[in-house]
Amino acid sequence: MQDLDAVLKQHAAQSDIDADVARAVNGLARAAAAISKLIRTPDKAANLGAIKGSANADGDDQKALDVLADDEITAQLHTAGVAIYLSEEQDTPIPLHADGTLIVASDPLDGSSNIDTNVSIGTIFSIMPAAGGSLQCGRNQLAAGFFVYGPQTTLLLTLGDGVLAFQMDDDGFFCDMGWQVAMPADTQEFGINTSNQRHWHAPVKAYIDACLDGRDGELKRNYNMRWVGSLVADAWRIFRRGGVFLYPADCRDGYSQGRLRLVYEANPVAMLVEQAGGKATNGTDSILDIQPQDLHERVAFIFGSMNEVDVIIGYHS
Repeated sequence: MQDLDAVLKQHAAQSDIDADVARAVNGLARAAAAISKLIRTPDKAANLGAIKGSANADGDDQKALDVLADDEITAQLHTAGVAIYLSEEQDTPIPLHADGTLIVASDPLDGSSNIDTNVSIGTIFSIMPAAGGSLQCGRNQLAAGFFVYGPQTTLLLTLGDGVLAFQMDDDGFFCDMGWQVAMPADTQEFGINTSNQRHWHAPVKAYIDACLDGRDGELKRNYNMRWVGSLVADAWRIFRRGGVFLYPADCRDGYSQGRLRLVYEANPVAMLVEQAGGKATNGTDSILDIQPQDLHERVAFIFGSMNEVDVIIGYHS
């Protein structure tokens, strides 16, 4: 087993751009350690779940911890020599170094509505070549990952050759968890917010109805449902034991294209999913093949165990 520093040193030795990727991931790990400490340290005055300032670029209320996390990531990426930082919390790209080779996109604090409920939250990131510009399809990603701040502070990381899992120790170092991250191809577990069922389009409703029908239905097997409502928490479970996650487009205002962000959330998670042997789609197309037209573009997002995702795609065809 190797810790994150050792993995990144090996990666850095491959090429100049790989060395830059390693520096960026190291910077993100330092930011995550600082964010984790903020979350763990008792401080009544901090009020991390309080609304602070105006809504972010997506119209969501910014919490105090959103802003602190974004500031910490910005500072660490500047130190790492990154060219441009794309933040879900910011309207426009943040230029850092004109001669940098990388663009880093991030949702600094995924699941911030859960801050005050002690549910796992996290930081999602995507690393792309600066030469490709800010709007690149997910296939161009050089690395991707997410940190989870929960009972453990953890990291799932891909550098383009499989997925590695790390756990942070008390000194802020990320240690290999000794876990072969490989998503099972089959599953009988799905995750979706069923309170929105009346708004779903027909393919999603038909699939979930079939799951709920169990052995007596057309899928001929019983299913369990799990839903945390925090993307990083739900994703970690699926990487660990399989399953499918659905956050579909629906008929509500503001949800016609889906709700999660392509650049900041779907692309990095989709890269991890494919590297772990799973599949990620909007129902018809691979997430990683979608060309974004806007930094804050939303997308329907379905991912998880490959064979079950294929079943869901079948309902959309």
